Amino acid sequence: MGTDESHSASIDAVVRQPNRQRLRARIIISFLLLGFGLTTLFAASTLVLRERIENQLVVAWLDAEAHTYLQFKREHPEPDAAYGLQEQQIEMFAYRPGSPNIPLAWRELPDGVHDWHDADAHGRNANFKLAVARADDIVTFIKYGYGRQTLGARQLMILLGGSVVGFTLLAWLVGVWSSRRVMRPVADLAARVDAFRGEAQRQRLAPHFAPDEVGQLASALDEYADQLVERVARDREFNADVSHELRTPLAVILGATELLLNAPDLSEKSRQRLLRVERATRQCIDLTTALLMLSRNERGSGQTNVYRLAELVADSNRVHLSNKPVSLRVQGQQDMTVDAPEAVLSVALNNLIGNACKYTPQGEVVITVLADRVEVIDTGPGVADEDVERLFQRGIRGETAQGSKGAGIGLAIVRRLCGLYGWQVSLQSRTDSHGSVAVLQFEPS
Repeated sequence: MGTDESHSASIDAVVRQPNRQRLRARIIISFLLLGFGLTTLFAASTLVLRERIENQLVVAWLDAEAHTYLQFKREHPEPDAAYGLQEQQIEMFAYRPGSPNIPLAWRELPDGVHDWHDADAHGRNANFKLAVARADDIVTFIKYGYGRQTLGARQLMILLGGSVVGFTLLAWLVGVWSSRRVMRPVADLAARVDAFRGEAQRQRLAPHFAPDEVGQLASALDEYADQLVERVARDREFNADVSHELRTPLAVILGATELLLNAPDLSEKSRQRLLRVERATRQCIDLTTALLMLSRNERGSGQTNVYRLAELVADSNRVHLSNKPVSLRVQGQQDMTVDAPEAVLSVALNNLIGNACKYTPQGEVVITVLADRVEVIDTGPGVADEDVERLFQRGIRGETAQGSKGAGIGLAIVRRLCGLYGWQVSLQSRTDSHGSVAVLQFEPS
């Protein structure tokens, strides 16, 4: 019972989770990160390779030019001899070894190309390369400022930065387009699954999709839905058959009990026992009726006096008190009624009142009938806040019952009946003293 409702709730939870990141968004973000990562890696690699290759080429060129200039000055020692290399960022110097005109910082530099920092003509700190060529009779220096190369590197960085932004934007556009195409069948499948709840006759999913992964998922969902529908139908039929078949023997027991109660020579002890049998039989009939309604997922109707029924249920539960020093009383509005069959309300009240009687070792159990609810207040051990929801689960029993027996399904049945009729049931510990409060809140009129 209730398998189809739980299945619908599970599907709705999968399809409509607001906090879960959408698959399409993850695809777009993946394309965005991929495009940004690849273009950034390409840009960084380009800058590194450019700097390394350019540096190697400049060093080799300057070294060769320094030795060529040395040979030129050896052959043309006159000061006005013009060397063929004339560039704005190049300065060339030729000295005799040990000449005092050689800048002090340059005098001990060996052959080769050196990175150098010095002030330019305007007094600003500048970076340049200094190529040194030494011979026994002459020393040459070539000072090469690479400000133009720095400017070119900046321009290249700007260009590569723009490329990164452009390719990232392109990756985002490709991700949006691709995700739309990829997610269209998935979104269609999710929408069709979500529409199951509003369809009187379920339509198969597989014919609407291509034979790909989404089509395989649709086929699997069709097969699962067929199995689920078959199981729900079988469970409903079984529950209805069992509930119907139980009515006959229960009616026989009730009829026989009533006949025995009318016997003139019946002792008081036997009468009390027969009354217990009668009350138990009526409780079984009410429970059978309620379970049949749950299996059919249908609400019965009928005006039931809550106060009168609460008194009957309280009287039938006095047996649970045994010899315990516990008083049981009903108070409140005597004319309060609800639109529900007496059997349904009897099952709900019987579980709440019966639990209060079983779990209360001493004190009192008070049933208060109000305009829109019934409160069952006891002086038992109470219930921990973290255990409240567990007690409404099937098969969970309280740990403080004094020798009571049960399968732990009473409160679970009460909650399902409340769901069928739009009621609310709650359980909490009392704040003023020991004990707990069970509240059956009826649907607002």
